[in-house]
Amino acid sequence: MNPGKTTFALFFGNRGFFPGEGILKARLQMKEAVEKAGCDALLMDESLTHFGAAESLAEGEKFAAFLKVNEDVYDGVIVCLPNFGDENGALAALKFCRKPIFIQAFEDSLDKMAPDERCDAFCGKLAMMDALTQSGKKFTIFKPHVLNPDRPQFIGQLKDFAAICRIVRGMSNVNIGAIGARTTAFKSVRCDELTLQKFGINVETIDLSTVINLVKTFSDVPRVRGKLESLREYTNFGCVSDEKAETIAKLELVIEDLIADYRLDSIAIRCWSEIQQQLGVSPCVVICRLNDRGIAAACELDISSAIMLRMLSLASQEASCCMDWNNNYGTESEKCILFHCGPVANSMLKAKGTLQPHAVLGKTYDPENCVGVNIGEMAQFDFTYSGLKTQDGVISIYIGEGELTDDPVDKEFFGVHSVALVPRLQDVLYHIGKNGYRHHVCLSKGRFSAAVMEAAVNYLGYKAVIL
Repeated sequence: MNPGKTTFALFFGNRGFFPGEGILKARLQMKEAVEKAGCDALLMDESLTHFGAAESLAEGEKFAAFLKVNEDVYDGVIVCLPNFGDENGALAALKFCRKPIFIQAFEDSLDKMAPDERCDAFCGKLAMMDALTQSGKKFTIFKPHVLNPDRPQFIGQLKDFAAICRIVRGMSNVNIGAIGARTTAFKSVRCDELTLQKFGINVETIDLSTVINLVKTFSDVPRVRGKLESLREYTNFGCVSDEKAETIAKLELVIEDLIADYRLDSIAIRCWSEIQQQLGVSPCVVICRLNDRGIAAACELDISSAIMLRMLSLASQEASCCMDWNNNYGTESEKCILFHCGPVANSMLKAKGTLQPHAVLGKTYDPENCVGVNIGEMAQFDFTYSGLKTQDGVISIYIGEGELTDDPVDKEFFGVHSVALVPRLQDVLYHIGKNGYRHHVCLSKGRFSAAVMEAAVNYLGYKAVIL
């Protein structure tokens, strides 16, 4: 994945009767902190305003014009308060801003409280938040209330805000591809397209027969050869026949073309049983590769999970995967087995996978017609998990964190699986069941549940709960 850097536009508040010289130092400190967090800083020319800050309505309007010119460049705004900060200047500067806003305030030093040294940003941040709230502006804050940008903890805040900005930008206008119809057996994956549209998520439905026909008639030999080479580098083909390997390559090419044609950000695909019956392969490895490239892909036509996978990938800048809450782990109440047939990206495995027939579908459709499941041992890592549903015009999600362990699983267990340690797991499962969430769970590497919560509730308008 190569999502690029997150860019913050830096706004500096000031009041004329506070020591403005500290603004120049603050500009340098904030830029350095942003870059240390792996992001880019966008600053207005300091010569355009007094000390490069905004301490009046006119100077705020200059910053508003700066934001407008750079609308496609920045992902969020950091309101930096080296001192109290002028509210009118900030309101004018942010009047037309529709992107996340992070309010940061500098610390006072106990030995610098004289009138020509103090900054009172502690108090000014409260006033700034009050003013923005009155004007209907949404913003993000972190604890503690004041924190200098050279503090190590501040880098973590910047990384969290970057995740928030990526989610908001990436979920504000989304195209989801639904390839095939929902299987009759899985009413649990139903969702409401009109609700999704209300939140800026468009669903494009593509008939599975179209995909199957395109695969059967695909004739671009050089593209197939190139795709086969890429696939063989990605996973071990083992005893897969040349014919089956070529079909998998064509299937991936057809889906890639559909993604390009419909400008899709993620997909959900009906992965059984027509593909096995008519093409003689399973699409799992194609799903793996899409997730590894940052195009969220869910199986079993779970559109809700395709949306959630995209959110998690935007937050983590890593691949995400969809699995089942599948089995208890003996009598250990905070552990369970997560499982799915084989759509887990290689970046989440200990090593690249191996293509095998689908162990369950093969009993019905012949193992030779079900090859394509990417089997491997999952790595151990901390993860953020989530699920999404639509109901009564509302998008609701749950979010939590856990870790994959190295606990053993019966060697006869098939597919890709791992034991997960989830604090208060029984409460989590109770919440999922009582509130009508599906048996699927989406996860990605890292702990960023707070960032997902902030983006979902504060900026996107979803209902959410951290479990």
